[in-house]
Amino acid sequence: MYKQKKERRTRARYGVLALVFINVIINYMDRSNISVAATSMGKDLALSSVQVGLIFSAFGWAYSALQIPGGWMVDRFGPRVMYAVSLCTWSLATLFQGFTKGFAGLFGLRLATGAFEAPAFPTNNRIVTSWFPDNERASAVAMYTSGQFVGLAFLTPVLATIQHYTGWRGLFIITGIIGIVWSLIWYLVYRDPDKSRKVNKEELSYIEQGGGLVNPKGKENQEKEKLKWSDLKETLSHRKLWGIYLGQFAVNSTLWFFLTWFPTYLVEYRGLDFIKSGFLASLPFLAAFVGVLISGFVSDYMAKRGVSMGVARKTPIITGLLLSIAIIGANYVDNTAMIIFFMTIAFFGNGLASITWSLVSQIAPQRLVGLTGGVFNFIGSLASIIVPIAIGYLAKGGNFAPALVFIGVLALFGALSYILLVGKVERIAEKGDGGKRPNLSHHA
Repeated sequence: MYKQKKERRTRARYGVLALVFINVIINYMDRSNISVAATSMGKDLALSSVQVGLIFSAFGWAYSALQIPGGWMVDRFGPRVMYAVSLCTWSLATLFQGFTKGFAGLFGLRLATGAFEAPAFPTNNRIVTSWFPDNERASAVAMYTSGQFVGLAFLTPVLATIQHYTGWRGLFIITGIIGIVWSLIWYLVYRDPDKSRKVNKEELSYIEQGGGLVNPKGKENQEKEKLKWSDLKETLSHRKLWGIYLGQFAVNSTLWFFLTWFPTYLVEYRGLDFIKSGFLASLPFLAAFVGVLISGFVSDYMAKRGVSMGVARKTPIITGLLLSIAIIGANYVDNTAMIIFFMTIAFFGNGLASITWSLVSQIAPQRLVGLTGGVFNFIGSLASIIVPIAIGYLAKGGNFAPALVFIGVLALFGALSYILLVGKVERIAEKGDGGKRPNLSHHA
């Protein structure tokens, strides 16, 4: 008798990861286009530095406020629908920014952009948790997170060039149209693993046996449940979760400096011309792209070699946060190359620290992955409100040095939160689970 040849495992999860990567590029393009437009827009609309800071922060007000509802909606409606709706609506808000006449209209549309982007990263986390086993998850998170850096690295000079030829209004219109088109493509192509025709049983089994939540227990009933206060309380009652929440605030503080004030810092406070600053601004983003890839692949390599998940995940994050403190060094140099050097080291560190979502995937209670991701992103996203406004006030006298010290201190705070608060990396068992990790070795 001949043994039946075992079917080779498909690799559909990598195609899904490529789709998420593009989503993240568009997501960050529409967050950061305001920073490219800021100088010209500010002059045309006669905006003060404090008003510019408020506009920069407007995105964060709505984005942060809707993280928890956004995470819950991902759990209820699933990634396919939520991402399509989110992409289309935030892209429409981006497009309409090209038609604004003053501070109020622009502020309102940035609020709308933040509101509609709110489900995006909880959705990314839900997708990777469903499609990837534990020992590949940091690499997967690194790959899609790198989209924010590689997109910005290459898009910053492109966006500056688009603005040069079409004006800041044309910049918003063009970037908005791109997102609307992609939202339709996403809806037509993406499927969850248990509904995808591109994945075979061998790959599904590999993902699930490795800890991926291919078909979470009670998923059908879960998606019909209403949001419970007890669920929210659960996500706020664990010290290790607070460790990653506070650490994410620190990681996002450095990120939001680069997403908002960095081009303005180079042009207005360091005297570079706009086109040149667009190309120089791309260097720290390239460094962050390299950093996040190194972080993800080294972390997974360590995990596969038997190093504890705590060491494998936390070491790159803590190292990266400590490197981000180098941003303060720019205060002590006047040479353009040295300024960019310190900025590049700081953002490389931010890239190293950006695999934080892998810890959400591995620590969150199984039933509450989306909601935990929402809380995580809510607290982290408070940086998108606080940092742009704080910098606007710190720099209003014409001296940017206090703002860079502020960013460096927050990075140190984040490193300490991971060192002192996050303990053993393991999935939190809800009350009634018997303190055991859920059995993921079979379909529910």
